[in-house]
Amino acid sequence: MSKKPRILAFAGSLRKDSLNKKLIKIAAAGAQQAEAEVTLIDLKDYPLPLYDQDIEDQQGLPENALKLKKLMVQHDGFLIASPEYNSSIPAVLKNVIDWTSRKAEENEPFLSCFFEKPVALLSASPGQLGGMRGLVHVRSMFCNIFCYIIPQQKSISQAHLAFSEEGNLKNLKDQEDVLNVGRKLAQFIIKFNAK
Repeated sequence: MSKKPRILAFAGSLRKDSLNKKLIKIAAAGAQQAEAEVTLIDLKDYPLPLYDQDIEDQQGLPENALKLKKLMVQHDGFLIASPEYNSSIPAVLKNVIDWTSRKAEENEPFLSCFFEKPVALLSASPGQLGGMRGLVHVRSMFCNIFCYIIPQQKSISQAHLAFSEEGNLKNLKDQEDVLNVGRKLAQFIIKFNAK
């Protein structure tokens, strides 16, 4: 029997009532339906300074960067819901990737917490495109740090109107599509780990 895939799930947003935090919970439930063990975190619990090589050179990686890096290493893949800021990647998500991509130890393998990790992407936005323009940049970044991006993704447009009070998507097809992104990531990891 193969071990359950371990997935780290988070939104690229800090706001308490973030639409993407609502979205990631649904996708995480889909991954759990496919027998994955999901760790859902909030980046607000891991505050970081803006990446600055002077800080790194003088103090090493900040404690929260080390905590996030350890979590990333311990998981088989990432499930990420990212808002779109000015048609691109939000600063908090980029900053997390910038810090965790750095070596914590001299002999650490290159991009150790990202190399060949499967990633699934989602987005939610009040706009008509649902954050898709931002996902183009997020996808490109993860490809360039040697992650595998699964083809299934989902963007929710007019997301400020899309969620019920219980946190589900009112549109049943959208709800199922988001659950399916989580399932597909779990299934991909199972196949990937069996190679």
